[in-house]
Amino acid sequence: MKYAENILETIGNTPLVKINRLTKELPCLVLAKYETFNPGNSTKDRMAVKMIEDAEADGRLKPGGTIIEGTSGNTGMGLALAAIVKGYKCVFVISDKQSKEKMDILRAVGAEVVVCPTDVEPTDPRSYYSVSKRLAEETPNSWYVNQYDNPSNALAHYESTGPEIWEQTDGKITHFVVGVGTGGTISGVGKYLKEQNPDIKIWGIDTYGSVFKKYHETGVFDEKEIYPYVTEGIGEDILPKNVDFSIIDGFTKVTDKDAAIYTQRLAKEEGMFLGNSAGAAIKGVLQLKEHFTKEDVVVVLFHDHGSRYVAKMFNDDWMRKMGYKD
Repeated sequence: MKYAENILETIGNTPLVKINRLTKELPCLVLAKYETFNPGNSTKDRMAVKMIEDAEADGRLKPGGTIIEGTSGNTGMGLALAAIVKGYKCVFVISDKQSKEKMDILRAVGAEVVVCPTDVEPTDPRSYYSVSKRLAEETPNSWYVNQYDNPSNALAHYESTGPEIWEQTDGKITHFVVGVGTGGTISGVGKYLKEQNPDIKIWGIDTYGSVFKKYHETGVFDEKEIYPYVTEGIGEDILPKNVDFSIIDGFTKVTDKDAAIYTQRLAKEEGMFLGNSAGAAIKGVLQLKEHFTKEDVVVVLFHDHGSRYVAKMFNDDWMRKMGYKD
């Protein structure tokens, strides 16, 4: 009989799926690394389990402990699944711009959820960075994950996602495109792919209101680039240690409106019911058209599932209210 011993053994080995209609104007083959096939419906399952296993191995996470993390939702889901299997409690701090579905899903898998304001400085005691750290200091037998600076995040993608993409494309991949938040996916996958073939181009998708693109191009952390934005899961107002800018060839920025519209288009034209960052990612691929030739194989990674955005990007009333739809 073939079966997994627990749900964590089903993580990884997600399919590559050709994108057809939305990319018909591009000369190249575009393939989606479809990460919603992970049990927590996102790519974050990979690094969540890796971070927990590494913390167990070196004693940071002890039996019966409490896992504390600031999350936009998906990392929390992966951590929660692992915590259930391994016997830990979870407290997740989430910003109020994240969808209600994400908060409800985290509670559904047994986590305690603390909601913080989005529009405050990272150093503000109310920010989800600050609240996460404070709760970790105050909670006995707890472990603060810190996915932004935790090296196990990028290592998970170096060990699993990168090798899968290389094998699935038979080494023919020429470009890897992915939204950048904590930086673990782009840095881990990018490092592995460039070790196999240094000519592979690694492109990050950024959003307006985030510092990544300008910092990569100029080395300047410009606080004027920072302002509130709607797109979830990508962009930052800090520089996480997991973002290895030396591996990234370039960034392209996608507007909140385009990200939302293309999230709907992926569902309606490709049958791909995906999250908000996937809309940003595929629009970013289209914006990079001039970089592709007919021989190229472009892999774009889609992070999470559309079920977490039903009240937002898949709700036409919300889209009209935001000015994204007539």
